[in-house]
Amino acid sequence: MNTHFIKTLVASIFLVCSFGVLAQSSEPFRFIALGDMPYKLPEDYVRYERLISEINKKNPSFSIFIGDTKSGSTPCSDEYNQKVKTYFNQFTSPLIYSVGDNEWTDCHRPLAGSYDPIERLNNLRAIFFNTHKSFGKRQLDLIRQADTDPRYQKFVENSYWVKNQFLFVSIHIPGSNNNFERDERAKSEYYERNQANLDWIKGAFELASSKGYLGIIFAYQADTFYTAAQAVSEDSGYRDTLHALSKNAKEYKKPVLLIHGDSHRLILDQPLKTVDQKHILENVLRLQIMGADQVQAVEIKVDPKAEQPFSFTPILLRQNMNQPKP
Repeated sequence: MNTHFIKTLVASIFLVCSFGVLAQSSEPFRFIALGDMPYKLPEDYVRYERLISEINKKNPSFSIFIGDTKSGSTPCSDEYNQKVKTYFNQFTSPLIYSVGDNEWTDCHRPLAGSYDPIERLNNLRAIFFNTHKSFGKRQLDLIRQADTDPRYQKFVENSYWVKNQFLFVSIHIPGSNNNFERDERAKSEYYERNQANLDWIKGAFELASSKGYLGIIFAYQADTFYTAAQAVSEDSGYRDTLHALSKNAKEYKKPVLLIHGDSHRLILDQPLKTVDQKHILENVLRLQIMGADQVQAVEIKVDPKAEQPFSFTPILLRQNMNQPKP
């Protein structure tokens, strides 16, 4: 990683956020993670709106949407993307969006509209990441990877922010094997973005170490732990990512939280292992959030004074449940 990148990354943390969430203190705070919704349309719109209303009542510091703004069989249209953006701005507190596969990698499917995935990715960047701010009625200033290194100017979707001595990192790791499939054009996109992601992960750990932050939270879409082979197979679009997380988390030693969706089941565990896959990294927790049929979310409390700073409360709205019926 070049010296310019590190200096810029460290210096940029001193930028003042309009919402003021970079104010450093040791007070506990709460944020909410959700994603993979709404899938079943138009029925799920009312469930999604109900969940947004509940999140607004809880008034978290911010919320993170970890990708898949729709199902893989919903058309990837400009009109739908604008509708998504409108929903994002219904959140009272800041909403940070991390891109999923249903928004672009899977858009070649006939039911999704037979779009060109690369064109859809460029469209997402233009629509959702054309400012330095989050979504929401109150907005948060974000540091984007495009701001920190001229080599990665196109990767505006990768971002970070800080809250009470914890570094939050949004990183573009979608399902469908991280787009490392289908054809050479897709794989070429993967290689370029993968390198940007690896540098973003390394830079995040270096920044957290240099500033003495108490922990790091990574937010992305893909279920990188769906099979054990994803950490070792040469055909895996996630092997490099998992190795980078493993190596750096082991050296960092402080708490790390990985938040993702993709598999639509609520899971809290410790699946990240050392690079040789022999030992569990006990300082790393994984939260996989629900989605699809479960239009629900998870509230995460962060206590900077606690040895294990993360605690979790599922938001399970009875009216949103399929089984048992409300």
